Amino acid sequence: MSQFVINLIFVGLSFALYFGIAWWARAGSTEEFYVAGGGVHPVVNGMATGADWMSAASFISMAGMLAMGGYAASAYLMGWTGGFVLLALLLAPYLRKFGKFTVPDFIGDRFYSKPARLIAVVCLILACTTYVIGQMTGAGVAFSRFLEVDKNTGLIIAAVVVLFYAVLGGMKGITYTQVAQYVVLMIAYIVPAIFISLNITGNPIPALGMFGNDVESGMTMLSKLDALVTDLGFAAYTADVPDKLNMFLLTLSLMIGTAGLPHVIIRFFTVNKVSDARSSAGWTLVFIALLYTTAPAVGSMARMNLVETVYPNGTTSAPIDYEARPEWMKNWEATGLLKFEDKNADGKIDYYNDKSKDEAFVAAAETKGLKGNELDVNNDIMVLANPEIANLPGWVIGLIAAGGIAAALSTAAGLLLAISSAISHDLIKMVIKPDISDKGELNAARIAMVVSIAVATWLGMNPPGFAAQTVALAFGIAGSSLFPVLMMGIFSKRINDKGAVAGMLSGLIVTCVYIFLFKGWFFIPGTNSLPDDASGWIMGINPLGFGPIGALINFVVAFAVSYMTAPPPKEIQDLVESVRYPKGAGAAIDH
Repeated sequence: MSQFVINLIFVGLSFALYFGIAWWARAGSTEEFYVAGGGVHPVVNGMATGADWMSAASFISMAGMLAMGGYAASAYLMGWTGGFVLLALLLAPYLRKFGKFTVPDFIGDRFYSKPARLIAVVCLILACTTYVIGQMTGAGVAFSRFLEVDKNTGLIIAAVVVLFYAVLGGMKGITYTQVAQYVVLMIAYIVPAIFISLNITGNPIPALGMFGNDVESGMTMLSKLDALVTDLGFAAYTADVPDKLNMFLLTLSLMIGTAGLPHVIIRFFTVNKVSDARSSAGWTLVFIALLYTTAPAVGSMARMNLVETVYPNGTTSAPIDYEARPEWMKNWEATGLLKFEDKNADGKIDYYNDKSKDEAFVAAAETKGLKGNELDVNNDIMVLANPEIANLPGWVIGLIAAGGIAAALSTAAGLLLAISSAISHDLIKMVIKPDISDKGELNAARIAMVVSIAVATWLGMNPPGFAAQTVALAFGIAGSSLFPVLMMGIFSKRINDKGAVAGMLSGLIVTCVYIFLFKGWFFIPGTNSLPDDASGWIMGINPLGFGPIGALINFVVAFAVSYMTAPPPKEIQDLVESVRYPKGAGAAIDH
């Protein structure tokens, strides 16, 4: 049986499962569409939240970043995991006690302000839209490689699948589909990792194997990896990070961005009571930990496999001939995510760090007649290609195909639901047409979902110049605009409507402007005002980690404006007091 047929079987069976669940869990009311009826079990919700969170970025990109970045990339692990701790302790139970459908719903009612609600809708749409581009692109990458179709066709297939179960079932359909997707993506992630760990270290537990000994050399695996990459002019895999400030800021930005991302927060509106919200957050951490403790091992072993593929006789020997490259390289070359350019015309794949500042290494490379690195490997293929690199069975490759697609689709569905809910509930019902019927609102939500999917698909096919920066922007927007106002709305009775509006606008604008200064205005190439390196960064702050600074500005402006203006009405202060003592909560309420 060919690999294509195996991939088709695995992906086809997973799609059949998603379609079946979507039909069974179709929504019949706005409450089912927005919060799945409000009675989801905490364990089920924890699993669905895990799938919602473990996007293409977690499944496909994170291990790739760890593979190429080593210890420096661990900020993503710490930031994304720490964000759920913040969410569990500081936001989830209190927002559940408030009992609304969406994040703008809470902001609009807590700050008794339509402008605050509208700004929250704008922030939500900006954050979710920029984030969903990456998910649709990830789905396109997985489809194009494993189903042997072009990227745009893959995107259309992904859009149709999401369209079916998200439009039909809303949060109810998405919740139970995400449970299935969690199971698929976790099996797809861990099974290949076990095989690879056994091959390299003899240990079936990848997280432990990473710190064990390499079977072939007897060295510790990380010591061998450090030796391999330093021989090629790269920094040691386990090397410390000299710029501690920016690593701290990036970690904190990812934490508060995670806690402020609307598609994650709305998952905690689906449980029955406040204690279930806390329990859901705990279960989510457990389910996420299964992947996040495995990812560093997957990344480090993928890097070792890649180097040993190119230099089968050791880094001191000649690399393989291009014509003798393995089949997996040919497969990924077809996608454009792996490229070879024979710069010195010797027919060999010279893979090394041609940007090394080590003068001795540079001189040795010139002596060998090397004229630059000839192999360009996109980080995103490291997980998807890992089973092929390690010569694992065809069914494992098919499993990875199903898992990568499941990861991208699960998060895309959650993001699109957050966007459509904000449009139908917070914009149409709460602002434009307050007298709309329940059926009319449900139809509006479905139409908004269709339009959102169409826009997301178009952006995936025609990604703006900022595609590589969308994650930073999404977390920056959520962390600098939504996270502070949610925190102040829960824990301060003195913050009023004017303070909330001023804080959100200042945090959002300052963060976007700072990122645009270095990444280009609206990410148009060549329009950046300052050089995007340490020499140009203001006070040495990397734009990727500016979220906490924007959040601090948000807090300061909100408090300053609130204390210069009248306090909130007595009933709002009483409401905040009641929310801070989360003892019991009824079903999510409408207006």
